[in-house]
Amino acid sequence: MARYRGPKTKIARRFGDPIFGQDKYFERRKYPPGQHGLMRKRRKKSQYAIQLDAKQKAKYTYGILEKQFKNLFKKAAQAGGNTGEVLMQLLESRLDNVVYRMGIAPTRRAARQLVSHRHITVNGRVVNIPSFQLRPGDRVGVRVKSRSLQVIQESLANNRNNYEWLTWDSDKMEGVFNARPERVQIPENIEEHLIVELYSK
Repeated sequence: MARYRGPKTKIARRFGDPIFGQDKYFERRKYPPGQHGLMRKRRKKSQYAIQLDAKQKAKYTYGILEKQFKNLFKKAAQAGGNTGEVLMQLLESRLDNVVYRMGIAPTRRAARQLVSHRHITVNGRVVNIPSFQLRPGDRVGVRVKSRSLQVIQESLANNRNNYEWLTWDSDKMEGVFNARPERVQIPENIEEHLIVELYSK
């Protein structure tokens, strides 16, 4: 499974946002990486660079590589409506993202691993494809044999998130993907209109 394996703090510093979650190293150095990181703040970016940064930020946030991200954009463009909002909805509908949002895993990277290792079910059947697109009404749960895993137990115990488009039953260790979220409901700080502008050139 292709995914980014490089340093996370370096990428977070590049965008000035802890996109991979809480990071004590990022808090210490909130300026761009590299020898001239502090000086780089003063340099004015071109419009293309701003658009590219928006796209790269979305890719790293959701853990998607270029080809997959471009295919998602094409799908969003063909769907009709607001392309940027549809793109964000498609990203949020990925199985690995929903596992993370439900609190089953502490990070999207951990959620991808749980899905790949066959710990997650969709509508009662094991699904091991992190990019699997969920539809409204789909039920996402933890496989019976995997419910005692420490990483899952700890993540659920520490989860304080509550999203309107998801419901979670702690007794059944199962949740429902009720609907694709509206853009205002998605907490990620991503300027999707810049991504649309970049791909529309």
